[in-house]
Amino acid sequence: MHIEENRPLAPFTTFGIGGPARWFAEAASEAEIAEAAAWARQRGVALFVLGGGSNLLVSDAGFNGLALHIGVKGIDQEGELFHAGAGESWEHFVERAIQAGCQGVECLAGIPGTVGGTPVQNVGAYGQEVSSVIERVRAFDLAEHGFVEFTAAECGFSYRRSRFNSTDRGRYIVTRVDYRLRRDGEPQLTYADLKQHFDTRQRVDTRQPIQGRPDQPSLAEVAAAVCAIRQSKGMVLVEGDPDCRSAGSFFKNPSVSSEAAERIKTMAAGSCASLRVYPGPGGLVKIPAAWLIEQAGFPKGYALGEAAISSKHMLALINRGGATAAEILALADQIRAAVEHRFSIRLQMEPVMVGFQS
Repeated sequence: MHIEENRPLAPFTTFGIGGPARWFAEAASEAEIAEAAAWARQRGVALFVLGGGSNLLVSDAGFNGLALHIGVKGIDQEGELFHAGAGESWEHFVERAIQAGCQGVECLAGIPGTVGGTPVQNVGAYGQEVSSVIERVRAFDLAEHGFVEFTAAECGFSYRRSRFNSTDRGRYIVTRVDYRLRRDGEPQLTYADLKQHFDTRQRVDTRQPIQGRPDQPSLAEVAAAVCAIRQSKGMVLVEGDPDCRSAGSFFKNPSVSSEAAERIKTMAAGSCASLRVYPGPGGLVKIPAAWLIEQAGFPKGYALGEAAISSKHMLALINRGGATAAEILALADQIRAAVEHRFSIRLQMEPVMVGFQS
């Protein structure tokens, strides 16, 4: 394992923002992960695990520790069970699953990042979450200095949460994720944008369906539709498109009581009565953060220095070119303050913050 010094981290993030890591290493195997962890422990050096960098904001000052880039690759299939290395491209994994005719991740197509990040954040989009298909997570325990495995139930999954980013934040390094998918399963079409896409297609397209019921699109068609919708919102990495230089959705959709949701609807009735709410955890309802931001007075494209709200999607904060982490956070703070003032809801930021003083 080779340790580098003062390696810039911005190129490893979809934001393209961030200073250097004091030390940097690539780990292509579990043995190298254990070696890097021992190196950091023996020197009393802070350790940060870097995956695809798609849900990450690195401080302008960088990270004063060892940034460990996970490069454990490989996908093995046993029937409906897939074993994937944490450093494997998530997009590649979704493609493999669809090629194998296995349902369960088709609505998660086009999401940047790596396999290892999916259980940490309980990645979800367009009606699917990885928690519904994860069977087991293998990880290195930095406290006990050994490898452990967790069942899905032991991962503590909830909306955008797991034990890995909450109660046990910083303790485990994910090395492999096992997903159990459904061979020949019907694609999941529960999200409004997807339903509208295929409803529109059926009105103008008389081709014979590829699989399933007469009106049932294939897994590949659903994945392609998701990618097209995501690209229209700047949520797919496209060369030369500044709207995709982001960390995806910067804010989580807040969950509130049904009474609070009705109060918000009443408050906004004079300006916009089109608020849609969705079922949330524990009997709560989820309110779209994008709607709250727009109602708080922010248009798409709103900028603060080189940081801006995407021109395509209210939830994405973007680097227009040369933005600093400080500018991104200043814009985020401005948005959060306005939403809280208008609706008494404090938006939670979704990206992982690295190198910032707590």
